[in-house]
Amino acid sequence: MRRYQLQPAAGEKEELELVLEDAPAPDPGPGEVRVRVTACSLNYRDLLMKRGQSASSAGGGVVPLSDGAGVVDSIGEGVTAWREGDRVMGAFFRDWRDGSFDMSYHQAARGGSCDGMLADFVVGPAESFVATPDYLTDAEAACLPCAGLTAWHGLFERGGLKAGQTVLALGTGGVSVFGLQLATAAGARVVITSSSDEKLAQAREFGAWETINYREHEDWDKRVWDITGKRGVDHVIEVGGPGTLGRSLNSVTAGGHIALIGVLTGFSAPDATLFPLVARNADLHGIYVGSVAMFERLNAFLAEKEIRPVIDRSFSFEEAEAAYAHLRSGEHVGKIVIEIR
Repeated sequence: MRRYQLQPAAGEKEELELVLEDAPAPDPGPGEVRVRVTACSLNYRDLLMKRGQSASSAGGGVVPLSDGAGVVDSIGEGVTAWREGDRVMGAFFRDWRDGSFDMSYHQAARGGSCDGMLADFVVGPAESFVATPDYLTDAEAACLPCAGLTAWHGLFERGGLKAGQTVLALGTGGVSVFGLQLATAAGARVVITSSSDEKLAQAREFGAWETINYREHEDWDKRVWDITGKRGVDHVIEVGGPGTLGRSLNSVTAGGHIALIGVLTGFSAPDATLFPLVARNADLHGIYVGSVAMFERLNAFLAEKEIRPVIDRSFSFEEAEAAYAHLRSGEHVGKIVIEIR
């Protein structure tokens, strides 16, 4: 079978190299299934992995990409939940089935501390896969395991989003666009930001209530305050990290909720005061994807509302490096997919 691995590059390059190689197809052991992968999608985390900026990427030697979908190809002894031919998606955290998060789950995060999905075949515990909703293509399903579930976890599982509430989504990447789609389908109103008027126009097509160009409005938190009648938003999908957290704190309403998800502006400490969090009795939750049980609840909601992930562009398996480059460019809206044939 074909598979990609992240390997140390020759010379003094710090970034890991994406290497295509042939390997024997793995056989499922007891309690495992083998999946023929048909599509994968990329997340910002995959850039961090390739740059060696994640602790789990040190030294390389891992199959990248947490997100993938395909068809059950072979079943190990004792597996009754799946049959050959079933369409499935891999869960980001292989061992987080349900309940509260445990730090041990970091030891089996696909595409990081254990092999990911960018291969012809993958093997994993039967309980680490979930059924693909019938109405979705495999390419669409491959967009869900990280970005889709992260948005769902932050807004619904931890945030308790309700119809009529307001949501601020930063940027038009995978998590923010999923947040826009999910919140709008639930009857909430979404304000979304971007530096591109073209991207904001697309966001309005996806259901955005209001849009803000943060190049034109550098104090975009003040714009949020004005849009909401000086009340603030009920929820913030905070994907920027230290460079945007201060303005997100200024944007949230009394008793509101911030889902801290990303580090697009880096890993340094925020230079903003945290006092607005206290003054407004607001909640700040760290969100890192979610459990298999959450994934199943997300899928039920998606099927009920017939929500289709937004795919910016698809690449072939042989064009994986180009897919990474497109993600790195930041020109995308929604998700970037690699289809495997």
